[in-house]
Amino acid sequence: MKNILVVDDDLSLRTILNETLSNSGFKVRIAKDGKSALDLLSENQFDLVISDLMMPGMTGIEFMVAARNVHENLGFLIITAYGTVETAVDALHKGAFDFVTKPFSISQIESRVNRYFEYQDLKAENKALKRKLSDDRQYTKLIGQSPEMERVFSQISIVARSDASVFIQGESGTGKELIAQSIHDGSDRSDKPFLKINCSAIPESLFESTLFGHEKGSFTNAIKMHKGLFEEADGGTLLLDEISEIPVTMQAKLLRVLQNRTITRVGNTQELDVDVRVIATSNQDLDKLIRDGNFRSDLYYRLNVFPIIVPPLRMRNTDIPLLIEHFISKFKIKYRFEHKELSAETLKSISREDWPGNVRQLENIIERAVLYSGDEERIAMEHFNLEAEVLKADDASSIKAVTTIAEMEKQMIHNALKRTTNNRTQAADLLGISVRTLRNKLHQYDEMGQDMLKLN
Repeated sequence: MKNILVVDDDLSLRTILNETLSNSGFKVRIAKDGKSALDLLSENQFDLVISDLMMPGMTGIEFMVAARNVHENLGFLIITAYGTVETAVDALHKGAFDFVTKPFSISQIESRVNRYFEYQDLKAENKALKRKLSDDRQYTKLIGQSPEMERVFSQISIVARSDASVFIQGESGTGKELIAQSIHDGSDRSDKPFLKINCSAIPESLFESTLFGHEKGSFTNAIKMHKGLFEEADGGTLLLDEISEIPVTMQAKLLRVLQNRTITRVGNTQELDVDVRVIATSNQDLDKLIRDGNFRSDLYYRLNVFPIIVPPLRMRNTDIPLLIEHFISKFKIKYRFEHKELSAETLKSISREDWPGNVRQLENIIERAVLYSGDEERIAMEHFNLEAEVLKADDASSIKAVTTIAEMEKQMIHNALKRTTNNRTQAADLLGISVRTLRNKLHQYDEMGQDMLKLN
């Protein structure tokens, strides 16, 4: 049963509307002015308000604006004896669904009310259709049928429709950003902005301005007012990529924003309300960073409401053939090749690799192989070996002696550095990983006392 609130200072009109709408199957409450109506709204849930325009103390439009500040989606039908164009336009601009002028018949009111609820039903149907379409396309960029990926898909479906903060952890190249995009696409915020920022790419001095904005003249070179990412993403989703790189000095401010849902631009004291769903990602061990005092535990708990752990490619190698097929199709179109396929022998060899750079590395290698294969329809192992000797599965100097995943990863990095004469940029490109990821790996090896250039 739909709930309707009738607000009018005319007792007889209130009574007539109450009886008519009640007889039509609606649950009706009445109020004599805007103030008493606001009191009813604070304690009850209504689907539609029918309000007179001219009332003592507060006009119908003033009442509507006050009510919709609290109940944003509340429907309004305005009754007025002053049915001018200006009145109608003002009421509609401020959020009224429709208006009716006095004198009116009961059938006119019933028609307007039924039209409003038909419109709401249509909106609900459209929203349901959009959700279905979103579900149909939700995972189009995520490839996998392994149990590990099915678990990730299930987690996305569970959390997408909520507003819970999501913390996605996984190695570089595993597809954390695509998972964040899928969560946004499957949410009720899908028609609102999806903004992303790599926390490792922002200078510490610009972090606060980038996230929260600044006023003109608030610091050198602040030549105009700038909205921060939280303000720009209002109503939508903000992805904080590599959240572990956020400066310690900024962590308390970010925590306060997540708790209070308000931001303050640099150079201003006014708090601005923001409605932003935050998704964070990291390839680091946050527990270790917390123990070392480099990341606040309370911020971690605020971000980690719903954790998603993304499996590395070596833990779901049954998905490699699917990924390869997807990437070959992608690059075949990109480079205008009519036919491209991988030989069975090559597919078998590629599927045995561990891919320390994960899906991103596999994609890069496939793209290069498609290019190296040129006009040949079949992509063979030689098209991979032209670029990276680390892919030689039977290389006696490297893979043959490997007994663990960690040792294989170390050997591949060593081979890449050796091939590029210790050029980290070229080695990272050869491996299909970022320079930053390579640097972190080398730092780990240094802490273990291992010299990569002297590795046998």
